[in-house]
Order: sequence, then structure tokens, then C-alpha cells
Amino acid sequence: MNVGAVVLRASAGLLLILGVLAPVSHADPGLPFQWSQSYITAADGTRLHADVLRPLGVSDDTRTPVILTVSPYRAHLAYLSNPRLEPGPSIEDLNVEMFLQAGYTYVVVDLRGFGGSSGCPDFGGPGERSDVSAAVEWAAGQPWSTGRVGMTGVSYEAWAGLMGLAAKPKGLAAVAAFEPVIDPYSYLYMQGVSWKFSGKPVTETGIRPADEVGLEHLLIASTPGRWDDSPEYRANATEMTPQCYAQYAENTADHNRDSQFWRERDLVEQLRGNTIPLLLGQGFLDQNTRAYRAFDAWNALGPGEHRAWFGQWGHSDCHAKCGTPNFDAELLAFFDRQVAGKDVTVPGPRITVGQYDGGWRSETAWPPKDVRRVPIDLRTGEYTDRGLPNGLDREIWSISEPLAQDQHLSGIPTASLRLNGPPSATVAIELYDIAPDGLSTVITRGIAPVAQTADVRLLAQDWPLPAGHRIGARITDVIDDIWSHTPAFASVTVTAARLELPLLTIPRHPDLTGGSSETWDKWHTNETITIGPDLLNNATMPMNLPTMTGNR
Repeated sequence: MNVGAVVLRASAGLLLILGVLAPVSHADPGLPFQWSQSYITAADGTRLHADVLRPLGVSDDTRTPVILTVSPYRAHLAYLSNPRLEPGPSIEDLNVEMFLQAGYTYVVVDLRGFGGSSGCPDFGGPGERSDVSAAVEWAAGQPWSTGRVGMTGVSYEAWAGLMGLAAKPKGLAAVAAFEPVIDPYSYLYMQGVSWKFSGKPVTETGIRPADEVGLEHLLIASTPGRWDDSPEYRANATEMTPQCYAQYAENTADHNRDSQFWRERDLVEQLRGNTIPLLLGQGFLDQNTRAYRAFDAWNALGPGEHRAWFGQWGHSDCHAKCGTPNFDAELLAFFDRQVAGKDVTVPGPRITVGQYDGGWRSETAWPPKDVRRVPIDLRTGEYTDRGLPNGLDREIWSISEPLAQDQHLSGIPTASLRLNGPPSATVAIELYDIAPDGLSTVITRGIAPVAQTADVRLLAQDWPLPAGHRIGARITDVIDDIWSHTPAFASVTVTAARLELPLLTIPRHPDLTGGSSETWDKWHTNETITIGPDLLNNATMPMNLPTMTGNR
């Protein structure tokens, strides 16, 4: 069915439901802040809707610093799948109360095509970058603003903050970005192979390939206005054209990373040398915006009072879900210093790292400067690219002897393989931490199309490996619940395979407080298998790992 038809049919059904519910909508919001709405005109004439939240009791002419979130997710009705019935701005999961109590004005602006804004979304393209610039400069120029704006958000809202860093609009003083999209191509595809995602917010459960993310965002963009929104808001909410729908769906389903669409949206080079202070957060266990190109962007930054949180959590900031009590104090102090201009010291280290074993530590760089990249030649052989079900014909294992001493993986492993097989097949590498009882937990993984020489860049991790454990490396066609791949039903021969592990050379000792996250608990349960003695005996090989020495 045509994408536009799907969206329009879903919207029409929801409007019928809302028509029945409309009489209960006109209660006094009773909000704990002053709320007003405005419109901003972007450079191309697009009208951007803004919700402005001010502390109670603050006069219209009192100037405050501004916290800004620019978003596709803040329609007053929220989502088609979970409509929001209470009146007022859509601010769930935003730390609005903390900032208002600290004397900030909090502004939420809808990206083009979403919420009450007009226009056609372009998935981080020139239009959305223009929206971010317009929103920052508008907020900085209001009579109630000091002229200094900090941007914050998670996921797409964090992506908008990085668009702001790339554009450098007047008034942007700092950005806090957690689990951001850095390169939307790598967000959807790893070397052309589609990631699978949880189906939220459209289906609430299940998995779906990245090719359908465009449809999900079109459904979000088609959320109608509430019955008590202004006529302009309601008109903008449903104005997208069929041409907009079709072009958006086509572009986001393109697996070719060399297309102009993807190249101009990759922010890594655009952020190179950035000096505007950035507080960046990335969870190693995030299965939405994965631990991949965030580290390219982090290590490309220029000098500045930048901060980072990297650790064992999923798709969230660390306000409540990371297992640490320190996050909110650091976040507020970061903005107080950079945006409010207060003479405060931001607590904590430059980089806060959460290790997989539950320890928390300080770092000045990540990957740490003492990492040594250790090459390991893996076992070769043959596997079949055939998809489900699992079987030994789909994999080649290499397993170390029990570790003679502790090791600590900290960084991004890579692999290079020489292969004979069709380019329609894939090759994946999966690393395991194998306990003495055979219980084996996934450390990280990566995938690439089969080629004469295939290079695989795995996801980042920070993982202590205790003495007595083993390291396992599995070469396979695809990890079925992680990527969407059409089986080639062909044999692939591995004639050479070399893995590079980023291993610390100096032992680390946790020096920060914190515990485990809810995502760690799920990973520890769901990402484990048991390896039996037959496989251990048949796949064991020397790995010649170095000895950690010295102290920091």
C-alpha cells in the first residue's frame, strides 16, 4: 500500500476517535509554570511552533537563560499509538522542573512537519538544520531572554542539538546530547545491512528493519492537533503533501551510504574542531542509537569545556536509568556555567565511564590513551549464508585459553577478513566473554557485506575480562535478531581473519559511585548463551594477549 495512504488512513481513524473524546478536553490545565505559544519563521518561510515555559511568578520582562529542545516528538497529542489527552505542552521525560526551579526558561520547538510546525521533514537535512538555527536565534532574541541558549535532548532531540553545534547560530552557548544520531546512515544501516529496532512508538512491541523508520516518522509527523489547539497548529499538523511522504520514505530506505542524501547528513566532519561546550552521552548497550560514530564525533571536537558520559545503559539520559546519583548535578552545573554564566565548578571528571562489571571510573580520553590494539588471527573455514535456524554450519568459532590475568577491552574492536563468496552474502563478527562454567555473554558485534577483503568495525564497549574467563569470537552470516538480511543461500569461505582488540595496558580501579542500570540487567539475561565443552575443546586456540602493567 502507498505510504501516504497508510498514514492518511491511520490519521483519519484517530480523528474519529478524538471526535468522541472531545467534550472532556477543556479543563483548566493547572500547570506548575507559565505556558505560552509562539511561532517562528525559518529562513525558507516554514512556520515553527514553540511552547514557552517560564517559572511561576516571573514577569514578562525578566530576562533568564534559556534551555531549548527542538524535536519531532512533542506534538500536543503526542503519538498516534498513544494519544495524550491532558492539555498543556508535551514534555514527558524532559527535565523541565529542574531547569525552571533553577531560573531558566524552557522552550520546546517542533521541527518542520511535526507537531504544530508546517513544512516537510527531511531527516536531519538542510531544512531541519535551518529550523534549529532559527529556534536558537529566536530564543536568544526574545525580551525575556539573556541571549544565551543551551540545547538538550535525547535521541532525535540530541541530534537536533548537534545540528546546532554544526550550524553555530548566534546565541548557542552549550549543548547536552544523549544517545544522539551522529550519522543517520549508520543509525539505520551498518555497511548497508539494515539494523532491527524495537517497534516503538508505532507498534509498542516487536522488531522491524531500519527500512521502515521512514514510515514510523511519517506516522509521527501525521499526528493531528488537539481539539483545543489553534487553527494554525491544527492546519500545520496535517498539511504534508503526498510528494513529501513519498520522497521521505524513498530517501530513508536507500542503503547506499555514498548518496548525496546521506553524505550531507553525516555530522562527524561538520563537528570537527567544535569549541562550543558539549556534554555528550552514549550508552554501550543502546540498541537504538548504537555505540558507533558518537566516538568519532567526540574525538573530532576542538578544545573546549566538553564532558562525556559513556557506559552500560540504553536509550536514555542518566537522570534515572543509569544507576548513578551524580548525573543531574553535573548536567545543571554544566548549563549554569556555560549558559547562565555562573561561577561554578562542574562536578565529576571530563569523562565518566561505566564499565560492564558495574564499576564507574574517571577518564580524560575515550578510548583511553593507553589502549593497545592487539591483533589476533582467528580460525578459518566455511559457513553457509542461509539465515534461520541457527546451526554450526553458519559459524566459525575461535576461543582463547582461560585468561592468565585480567584483561580490559576499552574501545572499538575491528576485524579484516579475506573471503570467497557472493556479495549478496554477509559476514558478522560477535565477541563473547566466556565464564568458566561456559555461560557466555555478548560483548559486541559488527557486520559487513562479503567481499574479497571485508572490514568489520564492531560497536564500542568498555568491558573488564577477569582472569579465568575466555574470549570467544564467532564468525557467522548474520545475527538474526540484530540485522535484517535476505539469505544468499550460498557458501562463504574464510581464507584469513584477523581481529584487533583494544586492550588497556594499565589496570583500572573504579573511583566513582554508581550501580547497574535496568538495561544492564536485561543484557545480562538476554544476551547470553551456554557454550558446551565440545565447542570449547574444538575451537580453543592461542591468542597471546599482553600483560597489563603499571598504575595510573
